[in-house]
Amino acid sequence: MSKFFNLLRLSLFEREQKGIKRTLKVRSSGIDFYSNDYLGLAKNEILHQQILNEFIAQPTLLYGSTGARLISGNSDYLSETEELIAKEHKVEAAILFSSGYNANLALFSALLTRHDTVIVDENIHRSVHDGIKLSNAKKLKFKHNDLDHLEKLLQRVKERCFIAVESLYSMDGDCAPLIELVELAHKYNAALVVDEAHAFGVFDYGLVHQLGLQHKVFVTVVTYGKAMGMSGASILANQLVIDYLINYASPFIYTTAITDFHVTGLRKGYQFIKENKSLQESLQHNISHFRNSNLTSSSNKNSPIQILKFESTNQLTKIKNQLEEVEINTFAVFPPTVAEERLRICLHAFNTQEEINQLIEKIKENV
Repeated sequence: MSKFFNLLRLSLFEREQKGIKRTLKVRSSGIDFYSNDYLGLAKNEILHQQILNEFIAQPTLLYGSTGARLISGNSDYLSETEELIAKEHKVEAAILFSSGYNANLALFSALLTRHDTVIVDENIHRSVHDGIKLSNAKKLKFKHNDLDHLEKLLQRVKERCFIAVESLYSMDGDCAPLIELVELAHKYNAALVVDEAHAFGVFDYGLVHQLGLQHKVFVTVVTYGKAMGMSGASILANQLVIDYLINYASPFIYTTAITDFHVTGLRKGYQFIKENKSLQESLQHNISHFRNSNLTSSSNKNSPIQILKFESTNQLTKIKNQLEEVEINTFAVFPPTVAEERLRICLHAFNTQEEINQLIEKIKENV
């Protein structure tokens, strides 16, 4: 095993030399411009009290799930929550997972076969790639948000075809042209799958919901670890697709069910987002304030994720460190995660004008 361990050490050393070795750090107490907590619900005391009140009223919600959903892990409360989620999104059915990663792994590994082709945006999340790999389907990539390139690929496909995109891209901060994608999918009889992880809660219940495309999109995935401030995910589709996943999706079948304890937070989270639209308005106000700074961002003007690109690893590392020195937390993203070095700035409903101004001034000092 010594040779094996030496290979591991060498790989880590090479990353360290390039300045891109990943390490775990405790969450910082500085100004938050790096978390996905767009609406501030992860720390919202009013929401937390509502969840706590529910536990006090129904202590049995604190029970563990005891097993997989197909054995002992299902409950009326969990099934009712899936029905509620489907109703809120105006779709036929929903199925819950413990994370967005597991949802995508289940979806693509179960629905696709080696006889299928899936065309993905080149910037799609890693979970989609991993799900496709398990399916043995043929994978093609189209240039990011390039509809002409996508259409050329669609013209080549003769077998059953799927298209996979994100509605709001987590490392780019830009949005997919969903209306045009729906039209292309219909034209070539392809099934469009949309991951709404970063759009859910920022744009109502996501851009698919906001644009009224629920019945034109084959499957939508929404996750709760971003704007809702919790964890978990739902796959939204017609009942036939959901029934198929229950029967064939390994990440659903062979894992312990999420608890009613967990599900309570999701139910209260949906209610809170619906009743507190002002949080979305505050978020958009802060995004506009940042965008008016004249910093060159490649992101959508309404996106909470704003991307500033840099020419070198050293330049990006320098500015990130200088921001950290004044307790401003952002996230530097390096290859191979992305093609070009970038500073990922996440704006939130809770950020103050003073904090945003401080961020802007510090960046301008160093670019």
